[in-house]
Amino acid sequence: MPDQFKALILNQEGENFKREIKPIDEKFLKTGDVTVKVHFSCLNYKDALILKNGARLVKEFPHIPGIDFSGVVEDSKHQSFKSGDEVILTGWRVGEIYFGGYSQYAKVNGNFLVKKPKNLDLRQSMILGTAGLTALMCSFTTKVTREELLLGEKVENVIVSGASGGVGSMAVMMLNKLGCNVTAVTGKNSNSDYLKSIGAKNVINTSEMMKDSRPLDKGLWDGAVDTVGGKVLENILAQTKDSGIVSACGNAADIKLNTTVMPFIIRGVKLWGINSVTASIKRRQFLWNEANKLIDFETLEKSIKEISLEEVIDIFPKMLKGETSGRYIINLNK
Repeated sequence: MPDQFKALILNQEGENFKREIKPIDEKFLKTGDVTVKVHFSCLNYKDALILKNGARLVKEFPHIPGIDFSGVVEDSKHQSFKSGDEVILTGWRVGEIYFGGYSQYAKVNGNFLVKKPKNLDLRQSMILGTAGLTALMCSFTTKVTREELLLGEKVENVIVSGASGGVGSMAVMMLNKLGCNVTAVTGKNSNSDYLKSIGAKNVINTSEMMKDSRPLDKGLWDGAVDTVGGKVLENILAQTKDSGIVSACGNAADIKLNTTVMPFIIRGVKLWGINSVTASIKRRQFLWNEANKLIDFETLEKSIKEISLEEVIDIFPKMLKGETSGRYIINLNK
């Protein structure tokens, strides 16, 4: 490890919130039993919120944000890792209550790390990041859990809300690869061609899912992935067929859910909450190993922008205003 390396540091003094990139040394890093040379991180919406004002998630300052990163183990006191291991970290509130990946070196709890599969490279793992892991959890729950774990009927017709977003777009691609006919729901008609290029069979506008839902509607879907909540989720539940699983992972539209017990007791619909932050390491390792089979990275690359740590400070406000598109990968060596 060099004597000094760069990191993005957040500080708050009274009402004054400051973010700057500056050189630090190993002593600045807090507790952890594995030191990682960070190669890539990414800019998620949660990262942008933290960069704005801490988002009430950061409890102590100074702080290093960055909820995802991938890199190579530099030094380890953890029995599962050794120098040279390539690793991935997402979740566990790293970048929130623990120092994160917006630094050329990170020191973390080894229990938070996953060994990178051989069929992924470090950059690809951050093209996925938290959004990709969440999409994997949603897709496997909606399709594989019903067919294999619950020994249910084949899942063919599925709906994905918020399909233009990071989780939604990857879920569209994954469910298509798993053999489903995917209907993508988006508020941006301009994204229709892109969504069809990544696997959507049909595309509908979000406005069609914003009506007041009935207790039960015509059964249209064998399963669903919902990333937005609110009325959209209410309508999805009412339209899900017998024994369908609805994987819910977001609240972009609303945190409230005004529904009845009818889909659950008449059709046996299952509303399955997805939280990738605290998913077990065993589950993470399985899903990361499956990722390469379900993602067409060549197609995803068309919407990827690789940036430096310095550029993050200029881009995050645009993300919060909805002025960005695609996914931003941060190259810590850039």
